[in-house]
Amino acid sequence: MSLLVVGLSHRSAPVSVLERASLAADTQAKLLQDTLAAEPATEAAVLATCNRIELYADVDKFHAGVAELSTLLAQHSGVGLDELTPYLYVHYEDRAVHHLFSVACGLDSMVVGEGQILGQIKDALARGQELHTAGRLLNDLFQQALRVGKRAHSETGIDRAGQSLVTFGLQQLAAGADPGLWARGKRALVIGAGSMSSLAAATLARTGVAEIAVANRTRARADRLVEILRQGDDTTVRARAVEMSAVGDELTRADIVVSCTGSTGLVLTADALADALGTTLDAPAETPAVALAPIPAPADVDQHAAWVENGSATSAPQAPAAPAAAPRRVTLPAQSTGPVKLALLDLAMPRDIDGAAHRIDGVRLVDIESLADASADAPMAADVDQVRTIVADEVAAFGAAQRAAHVAPTVVALRTMAADVVAGEIARLDGRLPDLDEKQRAEIAQTVRRVVDKLLHAPTVRVKQLASEPGGAGYADALRELFDLDPKTVAAVSRADLNDPNRGRS
Repeated sequence: MSLLVVGLSHRSAPVSVLERASLAADTQAKLLQDTLAAEPATEAAVLATCNRIELYADVDKFHAGVAELSTLLAQHSGVGLDELTPYLYVHYEDRAVHHLFSVACGLDSMVVGEGQILGQIKDALARGQELHTAGRLLNDLFQQALRVGKRAHSETGIDRAGQSLVTFGLQQLAAGADPGLWARGKRALVIGAGSMSSLAAATLARTGVAEIAVANRTRARADRLVEILRQGDDTTVRARAVEMSAVGDELTRADIVVSCTGSTGLVLTADALADALGTTLDAPAETPAVALAPIPAPADVDQHAAWVENGSATSAPQAPAAPAAAPRRVTLPAQSTGPVKLALLDLAMPRDIDGAAHRIDGVRLVDIESLADASADAPMAADVDQVRTIVADEVAAFGAAQRAAHVAPTVVALRTMAADVVAGEIARLDGRLPDLDEKQRAEIAQTVRRVVDKLLHAPTVRVKQLASEPGGAGYADALRELFDLDPKTVAAVSRADLNDPNRGRS
């Protein structure tokens, strides 16, 4: 196994960089195809969410793989390599497995414990399967990550450590009030009908809003989301679909707007929002820069081993932990201090809503950047330690299974060779003793097979056990050398296993 992940997230990069580096669906597909075309990679998968962009690959060379994957991320994101490199992190082999399992459990999320990431990991796997870029390693890895994430949520109280990004955003909009009481009876506009927008609409419905209008570029998807909302057993919300061209009119009636589309440009400009409220933009005020505490580093440095060296790998695969981040100097927009007429929640990356909206009287805007700042001080539940233990155990088990799987094709090739030897000797015996009857011939053949099976049983079982231990990868090589196995036969067994249509499907 030579698993490599290169990426950036809300922990390593400012939102402004993440926003520029975001990848549209067609760009992700092109990135996967180009990664496979690159020499060091044989498999690839992309995990792209509103607060992380990660490229996973099975590579045969660490340093060349890091350089190639970093370059590909820069090329497809449109952010120059020199600018992107300081924000990239690298994980290799067991550390890469540990990282993805931690991500799946919500330990690396902006809001610890949120479960939305599981759907995003599932989407990343499905994309790799559809494009045939995810092979045996990445299928096994992502499938196991989904199981580990589900286990963490079912066996611990990690859900209590934080909420989904939507729920957390609504709490920020409520500004200390109970979100249910704050939202009850209000009219909401949801722009977009993807997974995050659907989650937002469902959350708003459960919170108690009176009405939800759904706007989406594809009307059929908006209609489908509305139908789901109407069929909900736990809500009585009035839901309707509207055209994107009607968003301006809907703004004049809405109290809450949640936007999360895949648009590369602004969906709501500050001027459009001001027009809807019948007001104008305030002149930009000079707001002093303030120092924010850095987002806390995870307790386990293996989660975020950082690799930065002028865009080329010169360190060992076990990259050192990044130094403690200095306080960030940011300019906080002054939100309106009067009554809130329109509450805006922007969950898109890149952003859907003009950041200048905070200058409109009566508008409160919460976006990904402000959520990141607010979540930095969120308390950690005691269950987090239990989840970390689960992750550590699962990483060890996954590594053992992969090492054992590495030797399996060699064992199969050895048994195939032994079967060929037996068949050859039986044929030779038939030539020497043609008068043997069928019963005698069958008994001799069975005896020879039993002898061969007994001779091979102990070493093949033992080599699988040894191969599953750390450093056990060399046992497969030793077996091939000792029995002079044809490398092409071993490779053929591996390819047959890799191309099994029933493998890696959930």
